[in-house]
Amino acid sequence: MMTQHKIAVLVGSLRKESFNRKMAKALIKLSPDSLTLEIVEIGGLPLYNQDLDDNPPVAWVEFRERIKKFDGVLFVTPEYNRSVPGVLKNAIDVGSRPYGQSAWDGKPGAVMSVSPGAMGGFGANHHLRQSMVFLNIPVMQQPEAYIGNAENHFDEEGNLISDSTREHAAKFMRAFTAWVATITPEGRQ
Repeated sequence: MMTQHKIAVLVGSLRKESFNRKMAKALIKLSPDSLTLEIVEIGGLPLYNQDLDDNPPVAWVEFRERIKKFDGVLFVTPEYNRSVPGVLKNAIDVGSRPYGQSAWDGKPGAVMSVSPGAMGGFGANHHLRQSMVFLNIPVMQQPEAYIGNAENHFDEEGNLISDSTREHAAKFMRAFTAWVATITPEGRQ
């Protein structure tokens, strides 16, 4: 019997026609049957403020509990000013607190960055990986996924139209599936 893993997908852009949201939806379609991917919305989370840890906003509590129910996490992000968008960093911070109770702890992860720029969000991808080390999210190393010139990869409905990008995304999802199976407790037995 195939083990089914639930994966949270966090999209680092709030824009309605975000290339990253389009890519997240494409990855969901390309995902092998052993993974169930679900986009977890992060735009409504109040900004993290440690003063509120003793009486956290309901949205924080619900987000933390929701993330804890997933077996892994996939980040699909643009690059803002050579780094991670504030909304994504806020979600990471909210999920990591209070100290010692991180919702992220031990969950296998992967990062794909999508950008209209030629470098494909390289800076955001690597800044995000730095945070994952501290949060104990074992991040898949290969294949790396930087999707540049994003406007050339999707049609009007948001479908991937680039065969090479679709093939790379499918390869990425197969590798992530293997990574999740290796890192999750049943994979280590």
